[in-house]
Amino acid sequence: MSASTPAPAVILVRPQLGENIGACARAMLNFGLTDMRLVAPRDGWPNPEAWPRASGADRVLDAARVYATLPEAIADLSYVYATTVRPRRITKPVLTPAGAAVEIRAHAGASGLIFGPERAGLETDELALAHAILSVPVNSEFGSLNLAQAVLIAAFEWFKAGDATPAVSLENYAGPAAHAELERLIVAVDEVLEAADYFNVAGRVQKSKRNIRNLLTRPAFSEDEVRTLRGIVHALAGKRRPKVTPQD
Repeated sequence: MSASTPAPAVILVRPQLGENIGACARAMLNFGLTDMRLVAPRDGWPNPEAWPRASGADRVLDAARVYATLPEAIADLSYVYATTVRPRRITKPVLTPAGAAVEIRAHAGASGLIFGPERAGLETDELALAHAILSVPVNSEFGSLNLAQAVLIAAFEWFKAGDATPAVSLENYAGPAAHAELERLIVAVDEVLEAADYFNVAGRVQKSKRNIRNLLTRPAFSEDEVRTLRGIVHALAGKRRPKVTPQD
């Protein structure tokens, strides 16, 4: 993946409603895309209906460029993807948004994502201008995406392909407790269970203690969590903990 790969342009061909253009701008900026290109917008440009729906993504709309034809809009782009729900009879690679995102980030040149009009989508001759087809997998019984949704999906996948955010993370987790803290908890649990005559089956004491140790060591408790559990154990055993005066 090239660190210098530019973000793809979003080309809207004959968009019909200003509100939809604004919603597309909002979707774009959420995921770092700012190059909007409009090809023959039906109601002209600028369209005052677009800005309220952009929800603050004004800079995308303010910088949007208008072209008379699609070839003019993509003239400076090295690789373009034409989006369609159902690929027509045209021999081109068909990629999912995720697959296209990986390719875009691997290309050295500028790329573009072409989206057709809300009602009918891109015409076959317009699809023919693209290097590849981008098709969103949808429910075969109901494949109805609006324009902004399609832009959002493609923009999200592009952003995700270059994002290092882990799939799962723990907030405010300082890491596992030191082994000595964990041992103190295990000893406290053993003592309480011994006093309660929990280990009352001959020949199974060590196995029971081993199971308890495995149970307490597996989750990688933080130091605060270990201390809390030890406090619970002491409370259940009737042991009073000394009061700690908070320090300023």
